[in-house]
Amino acid sequence: MNQRQFSRWAGKLFLAISFFTAAAHAEGYPDHPIHIVVPYSPGGSSDTPMRVIAQQMAKQMGQGIVIENKPGDGSMLGTQYVLHAAPDGYTLLLASNPQAIGATLYKSRLNFDPIKGVAPISLFTREPGVLVVSPSLPVKTLKEFIEYIKARPGQVDFASSGNGSAQHLFMEMFLARSGLKMMHIPYRGSAQATTDVVGGQVPAMLPGLSAMISYIRDHRLRALAITGDTRSPLLPDVPTLAESGFPGFSAYVWSGLVAPKNTPQPIVDRLNRELRAAVNSPEVQAFIAKQSLEAITDTPAEFGVFLNDETRQWADVIQQAGVTVN
Repeated sequence: MNQRQFSRWAGKLFLAISFFTAAAHAEGYPDHPIHIVVPYSPGGSSDTPMRVIAQQMAKQMGQGIVIENKPGDGSMLGTQYVLHAAPDGYTLLLASNPQAIGATLYKSRLNFDPIKGVAPISLFTREPGVLVVSPSLPVKTLKEFIEYIKARPGQVDFASSGNGSAQHLFMEMFLARSGLKMMHIPYRGSAQATTDVVGGQVPAMLPGLSAMISYIRDHRLRALAITGDTRSPLLPDVPTLAESGFPGFSAYVWSGLVAPKNTPQPIVDRLNRELRAAVNSPEVQAFIAKQSLEAITDTPAEFGVFLNDETRQWADVIQQAGVTVN
């Protein structure tokens, strides 16, 4: 056996040992509690469904699942914690739009990649954004809104939950596609931004749909369009942007579960099966529907493609709009 043949043999032996080691590790997994890090404050639109799903997963797996909230630095604090953890399936991350956005927005100062550094497991919820305006704004349709803004370039404000947030970039994407110019007013979170749009201090915003339903139904906000691929059953009379002159426009607030890169595939596959089973359980389905969210699951490979597509989409928007953060 020459040196080249030996190297090939040794490489195959290493791969075989690695495969059987991972398989053996997965066979006894989990043998102690799993920790899921939520990189946001407790009680948010991602945190609450994750807790309900984790409770169902724990029941299925016969092992405890602990939720840890680690907010800060645009969700990058909790993300870094997980990506630097051992890739053994016991430290997982609730991922959402900020990871795909942060891969570009924070790239120059991060010592990790919030997308390339993960092993995708599955999506579990999504919701479209909805363009809402204060009732005091004299427009009732998207066409009237566009005409109103076009006649006042750079003079009309829009609110968001923060610079570089999904709300901010959803609107920047719409402005780029429509050729409109508006002034961005970033807030420290969605609550005060919503309050000021309801009160008419800022005329418009483009947040996730679920938190806006009650405001729209009692006429404190007027919905003009949604960013999903199809109309929402919650607002069947509100058109999508795609059907309103912006073909292909698609943007969702989404949540999914990921592990650190190099987590053994048998463990990733096990977590995918358990997460999908939990999301499809009657208890979780009922809860998610009550939250005005859409339950959605996929395979690790499909979720990986989705993450890469999201990263590219928001990288383009960030570049076109010149979005920066301090």
